[in-house]
Amino acid sequence: MVIGTPKEVKEHEYRVGLVPVGVDALRAMGHTVLVEAGAGQGTGISDAEYAAAGAELAPDVATVYARAELIVKVKEPQPEEYNLLRAGQVLFTYFHFAASRSLTEAMIARHVVCIAYETIQTADGQLPLLTPMSEVAGRMAVQEGAKYLERPMEGRGILLSGVPGVQPATVLVLGGGVVGTNAARIAAGMGANVLVMDIDVARLRYLEDTLPPNVTTLMSNPHAIRANLPAADLVIGAALIPGAKAPHLITRDMLALMKPRAVIVDVAVDQGGCVETSQPTTHADPVRLVEGVVHYGVTNMPGAVAGTSTYALTNVTLPYVRLLAEHGWKEAARTNPAIRRGVNIVEGRVTRREVATAWGLPHDPVERHIEPTEPLPDAETPT
Repeated sequence: MVIGTPKEVKEHEYRVGLVPVGVDALRAMGHTVLVEAGAGQGTGISDAEYAAAGAELAPDVATVYARAELIVKVKEPQPEEYNLLRAGQVLFTYFHFAASRSLTEAMIARHVVCIAYETIQTADGQLPLLTPMSEVAGRMAVQEGAKYLERPMEGRGILLSGVPGVQPATVLVLGGGVVGTNAARIAAGMGANVLVMDIDVARLRYLEDTLPPNVTTLMSNPHAIRANLPAADLVIGAALIPGAKAPHLITRDMLALMKPRAVIVDVAVDQGGCVETSQPTTHADPVRLVEGVVHYGVTNMPGAVAGTSTYALTNVTLPYVRLLAEHGWKEAARTNPAIRRGVNIVEGRVTRREVATAWGLPHDPVERHIEPTEPLPDAETPT
């Protein structure tokens, strides 16, 4: 199979979909790997390193899309890439379709096969390709929130940790999953007073046992959120419904409960946001002031730390890339349930129910395109 990795073109996206060790592994399996020249520059990987691993360097993005049967990248195709896509081509990347009707319709129109990192799901409910970026984003959320609490950044002028004789900031984390847990741990480590809210009592018990004593766990519901917003200096939105649009946990009217120039970091913004007033922003222009509250809504937070996040991501994506390359997408989806759950669109048809529901489109289950048989071993431990 010919596998292609283009340079990311989303604004301030520095990650890359394959690193040299992945190229080497795929070449050892007999596959051809095309890497666009300069694709690894943002991560600090030179073209010479890719060439040494056996990659063919493509002079431009058009060459990659024209030749590759499987495209492996990081972020969803951007509008300037749409016309480069070919019917039947397989795209393996983050999509977050439930947050963008225009992207969904574009991929339907191009008749490509879209396998989304964020909906690859194992039998135990884990999201292995979302987890490492959620870890990065959760940790970055506190880092960015602390920065934008500074007065020159339009924030309240609060030091997250406080100092002796002055109380620390209060951080409210909405969601106790991977993002929320990492955010709470970093905020607590910086000395903040941390509140974590979730709807799963068992999860709250786990967090109570594993997080530092300056973290308090609370059952999440609209009344409890309203009751705790007035104390929050920093709110981190970390709610997730796999493959679906994020629920609005904070509505516009609730902003009036918050302190002037408090900060919201909505990590769920790439899934539509769990704050009604959130809008996607970029690393170049990351914040907006809405109803007196600072909103941070960068959709590709881990892209800013590509030297860490590229390797964290490709550590977990490579086993799936190998399965897709070795078996083709249909056989891989037929025999591997995790990959099957990752298939969102197949040649003009929406196969992921949550995406169809989000935009009122017909749902065509992926099972109609494949015939499930006995599963292969888990992709995380390929042989």
